[in-house]
Amino acid sequence: MRRLLALTLALLVSSVGVCAVELRVMTFNVRYPNPKDGAHVWSNRRDVLLAAIRARTPDLIGTQELYFEQGEYIVQQLPEYRWFGISRRGNHTDEHMGVFYKAARMEVLESGNFWLSETPDKPGSMSWNITLPRMVTWGRFRLRPAGPEFYFLNTHLPHRPEDAEARVNCAKVILEFISKLPREVPLILTGDFNDPAGGRVYQLLTEQLRDAWAISEGVSGPEGTFHGFSGQPGPARIDWILLRGNWRVLEVETMTFRRGKLYPSDHFPVVATIELR
Repeated sequence: MRRLLALTLALLVSSVGVCAVELRVMTFNVRYPNPKDGAHVWSNRRDVLLAAIRARTPDLIGTQELYFEQGEYIVQQLPEYRWFGISRRGNHTDEHMGVFYKAARMEVLESGNFWLSETPDKPGSMSWNITLPRMVTWGRFRLRPAGPEFYFLNTHLPHRPEDAEARVNCAKVILEFISKLPREVPLILTGDFNDPAGGRVYQLLTEQLRDAWAISEGVSGPEGTFHGFSGQPGPARIDWILLRGNWRVLEVETMTFRRGKLYPSDHFPVVATIELR
């Protein structure tokens, strides 16, 4: 009887141990509402962006170039999502690293922001001769009900060619923050890194994090992620989903979604389906 009970308990523990939780994660530079975008102004493409999100129903979205009005529109039209974040100026008047999540699937345990500068705790701070503040918005999530916890970080690095060294320094600030987080808690980092996969920023970050695209069991769509509203992917993959922890990547897709001639943004969103074991 004892032997049977022990065997039953062992089987139960084993079955729990292999239970995987699936998440769909999107990184999406949504393009700020620039009135000079002609046919691609926000009012024309905002419902195309909603349709792109509905097409894949991600559980988490890390956005870049998001303005407050855009974030509010998204959650008004897609009420299953909540979002948080402040702008790079420390208020709501500029670009946000807005994090969207399905409230029915997860809860936010804590969240915050830091700036990619020599004074990360100072809102709007800049270093290394960059022209705009750059930042990270992060959250610690717990899956419902009483599921595993994980960190989610979202960023947008400097964009100019002459910012190459600054981007490296920004990556170092991110890694410094990550180094202080509990190692046993899995982590996801999304962003527009404005640097090619395989470049210096990528090499630095992937010393500690894994690239979902590189380790995925299936990849679809073009590798280049910026297209400037043309639909023609550029040569570089600059929008990444990076991971730390016991994640399995089932699929990564660069979405070329459009309606007629309208694209949701000048970047293609990237979606990863991942499992946490």
